[in-house]
Amino acid sequence: MSFIVKLKRALGWEIRANKPEYDLNPAIYSQLKPFRLPLILIQAILMIGALGYVYLEDYTIMDAIFQSAYTFTTTGFGSLNESNFSNEGIVFTVTLMLAGFAILTFSIGIVIDAISNGSLLELLKERKMLYKIARLRNHFVIFHHNEYTAQLARQFRLNHIPFVVVDSRKDMEEIAREHRYPYYVSEEAFTEVAFLKSHLSAAKGAISLSKNISDNITLIASVRLYEKELGRTPFLIISNAETQYDKERLKKLGADKVVAPPSLMAKRVSAMAIRPDMENVLEEFLYKPDTPIDMEEVYVPEDSWAVNRALKDLHLRDRMKVSVVGITEEKGRFIQMPSAQTVIKEKCKLLLVGNQKGISRAKRIIIQTTRPGDL
Repeated sequence: MSFIVKLKRALGWEIRANKPEYDLNPAIYSQLKPFRLPLILIQAILMIGALGYVYLEDYTIMDAIFQSAYTFTTTGFGSLNESNFSNEGIVFTVTLMLAGFAILTFSIGIVIDAISNGSLLELLKERKMLYKIARLRNHFVIFHHNEYTAQLARQFRLNHIPFVVVDSRKDMEEIAREHRYPYYVSEEAFTEVAFLKSHLSAAKGAISLSKNISDNITLIASVRLYEKELGRTPFLIISNAETQYDKERLKKLGADKVVAPPSLMAKRVSAMAIRPDMENVLEEFLYKPDTPIDMEEVYVPEDSWAVNRALKDLHLRDRMKVSVVGITEEKGRFIQMPSAQTVIKEKCKLLLVGNQKGISRAKRIIIQTTRPGDL
């Protein structure tokens, strides 16, 4: 690695390579247009003043520029040869002072008006946020802010999962500060601008948590269309629904996972009532970010070396401290607590229980096409 590359990494310059997909520079430049006239007038009056002192008082170029600058800004006399000015030089200096005062007053008024009545500061803040979002990879884009989003964001922060919240509210900056959203975008959820600003093309998935079923339908359809335009692997789309009927509709429209809060709450309350101790176990081991026990479903591809082999041949329990507690076959049949002699079929899903390190290692082994040498 060259010295220049190391220096850029040390200074953080390489981050600039991750540019936002949505360019705010044209909007920022349009806000800067009112500053052009004051800058032109200031440059013109300084040039006129310098040429006047060269002609009237026989100044050098550098002395003329210096005299013109501090006369124009009315910062005072005494640095050069003002006591020996000719009458023409005195009249020219007074004129230059008055012109400088008028131009500075005019310029300050334009600057204050552009900053107070325009959106320059907001655009600069948004541009800074978009550069931060552009660094994200495999993040989740959460559409629509509400109490569900706030709770989900809290869980994502605890589990160190990157996410961007998108909502059309104008006070998203205050909302983000209140609910500790590290990245946010204030845009209509289903628009291409929102997709570009949230860097959806590099995201792992999209989550729509609106209480209005129409918003979720529109979002799912828009994300799937955007996915086809990009020609990328499918997004993981998660949504919510209030009824079982709406849940089925969203799945048919393209949602991978749909959560129905009423039924989910009923199941949790039922579990607490029937098996309170088991509910405590789930809270202790599965829902905490630093849990020593985790549970995950692993897909077995067609070309996996594990296809048509018995579970015992994988040595998951003795080598990785991971247990297979269930197998979901391709046609949907679920095998509960399979034995060591159970044969693994292609395109099935193994439900693994163990620590996160062991499960990650097991996943890497299962998806390999050839049998690992250490087994």
